[in-house]
Amino acid sequence: MVFIKLLKITLLISLIFLQTSAKANQKILAVQSIKLKPYEEALKGFKMTCKCDVNEIFITDIDQADVVKEVRKTIPTIILAIGIDALAKVKRIKDTPIIYLMVPNPGQELSGEQNITGVNISIPPEKHLKTLKEVHLHDKRVGLLYDPRKTGHFVKRAEKVAHTMGINLITKQVNSSKDIPKLLARMKNKIDLFWMIPDSTVITPETVTYLFYFSIDNKIPVLTFSDKYLKIGAFMSISIDPFDLGKQAGEIAKKILSGTNVTNIPVVEARTAVVSINRTVAKKMGIIINDTMSKKFRIFEQSKGE
Repeated sequence: MVFIKLLKITLLISLIFLQTSAKANQKILAVQSIKLKPYEEALKGFKMTCKCDVNEIFITDIDQADVVKEVRKTIPTIILAIGIDALAKVKRIKDTPIIYLMVPNPGQELSGEQNITGVNISIPPEKHLKTLKEVHLHDKRVGLLYDPRKTGHFVKRAEKVAHTMGINLITKQVNSSKDIPKLLARMKNKIDLFWMIPDSTVITPETVTYLFYFSIDNKIPVLTFSDKYLKIGAFMSISIDPFDLGKQAGEIAKKILSGTNVTNIPVVEARTAVVSINRTVAKKMGIIINDTMSKKFRIFEQSKGE
């Protein structure tokens, strides 16, 4: 009887030791492209959800050629790549699960790697169009410019969703940023709102300036993907929540740590959208911001000097 009790105690101690050892061997390495507040917010969300120890390195602090070497030194269980430059460097590692965060258009960087999954930075088109309905702009003609090589998949999906929702989405393909002025000119008098999506061919410093001049001159409000454009004339932004993106990545990490193979964990879309409205621009465009919208969305008040 005493022997059996001792055996049970020994087995329990061994089990606790094995669990502790296993946890100690679970090393998460966060590789960041650069020190940015949104990246730090995403990492906070990841840590809170994963509840695991995370080491961090910044590729700006080490020799670019030695990033993979530095990563391998830590022998991580999972690599968290934050930012497109970080993903570009660590994707060469094939024997460790990689989760990406804060990477625009990851499809351009990846080519079917089996050890990589992540959280897409773009808000699904359904959420954009649903929000348009909430602000009573669903009956308007919505214009959109895009490069099919970069955002073709997103736009095809948006066109299908718009059709089912009864929204008149007018799209034009762009091959070069130089085409933007003439394509916008062709949209004049044919659209009532312009939907600005994160397409690097369409969105450049020069085209953004031209777009907002076009918006002001023709009183065509702009729906954009980042609240930074509110200050320069956008009517509304539907942007990501970096902290919640990090939480989603943390949920993926927990699955991997519990034994799920990364090949069985699909890429997920951003589930939380932050909607902000520039009241000053709305007023100039003749758009009424009612109490319901004021309570539900963030309202940006543009000062006279801006």
